[in-house]
Amino acid sequence: MLAPSCQPRGARLRERTFHGFLFRKFDAWLPRLCSLSRVILHLDMDAFYASVEQRDRPELRGRPVIVGSPPTQRGVVCAASYEARRFGVRSAMPSITASRLCPEGMFVSPRIDAYRAESHEVMAIVRELAGGRIQQMSVDEAYIEVTSGGPCDSSPDERLIGALPLARKLKAEILTRRHLSASVGVAPNKLLAKLASDYQKPDGLTVIRESEKVAFLRPLEVQSLHGVGHVTAENLRRAGIRTVGDLQDYSGDLRPFVGSWAAELKRFAMGEDHRPLELGDDVKSISSETTFLRDTDDRTILRQCLREAAAEITGKLARRRLAAHTVLVKVRYGNFTTLTRQFSMEEPITEAGVLFRLGCWLLGREHLVHRPLRLLGLGASSLVEDRLRQMELPLRLKGGEPQRQRHSQSLPNDPYSKS
Repeated sequence: MLAPSCQPRGARLRERTFHGFLFRKFDAWLPRLCSLSRVILHLDMDAFYASVEQRDRPELRGRPVIVGSPPTQRGVVCAASYEARRFGVRSAMPSITASRLCPEGMFVSPRIDAYRAESHEVMAIVRELAGGRIQQMSVDEAYIEVTSGGPCDSSPDERLIGALPLARKLKAEILTRRHLSASVGVAPNKLLAKLASDYQKPDGLTVIRESEKVAFLRPLEVQSLHGVGHVTAENLRRAGIRTVGDLQDYSGDLRPFVGSWAAELKRFAMGEDHRPLELGDDVKSISSETTFLRDTDDRTILRQCLREAAAEITGKLARRRLAAHTVLVKVRYGNFTTLTRQFSMEEPITEAGVLFRLGCWLLGREHLVHRPLRLLGLGASSLVEDRLRQMELPLRLKGGEPQRQRHSQSLPNDPYSKS
């Protein structure tokens, strides 16, 4: 109990007894300490791999750049510039398919070390300007929490608008110092901040106000929501749910369609997301390995091994609602020599079929089965939150109409992936 001199003016002391305990509290006006509304920024570099190449090689600027193996080789696309995306070129697409879609495309070999070094420089700018509450999701994106303390002297919408100077500063400094463009979303949570950063790409800045979040979400397809993949979306379609608005209006039980995730999915549809920033690095990779009873180079056995590993890995990714930018294979020979090879893409993958085919492609490209294997492993790393950004959100191109991007499931033919 506060001393009389410390009690707020006009406060009235109430007492009540509950199970023998005496409780005292003030029920009149008290100086109010509010539950602060959060302010989250999501920074996403624009076509990061391709943009680095265009910056470093002036002859590529304004041209359709395809980062990946040339079409004369058995390769896949790591990333594509916005100029190439207009032709339908996507990550994980066979290079030969990309060349057919975009005959004028400029193929550039990926420089993963250069992209990582550039990422380090960009994130250093972010930490310099925004402080330490940063969750880096991959080489080209990060969440930044700028929720501040203090009394409740502003509304949630005003707090969000108040973050715009920082968002503009981030974009301007990255452009000035690194000559790269970034898109930033400002919103009251991670779910909405990610959607906001995608909304006006490239070089976008979008605020989703607390008061407008439900209306903003209504026209989006249900797969725009964090964690909703192909299977979940198909289940929801059976209930007549195709857009987030349909999900907002649905009054029935969602559990038959999405199981125990029903309550959280409904909250996501209403723009509510209480996930904190993860400032640690708990899960860095997921992998699966098989040691054979006898060394083998039998393609049927190796294919089945990779297929089962891909299913196991993507199951774990789905349970954690993660996606992977990097696929790796590991082989060990009879003399215990062990090799690992990996391949990174700008757009993350979540599907077992894609992971399986890329694993097979790596085995073939690197000629790893030139003798029998004692062990074969498949892994996924550079993990990020599962986002189906390229599937459903509008891509707004400067000087053009909004387009929709769809993640290609087409992958290169490889003898190890044939059934």
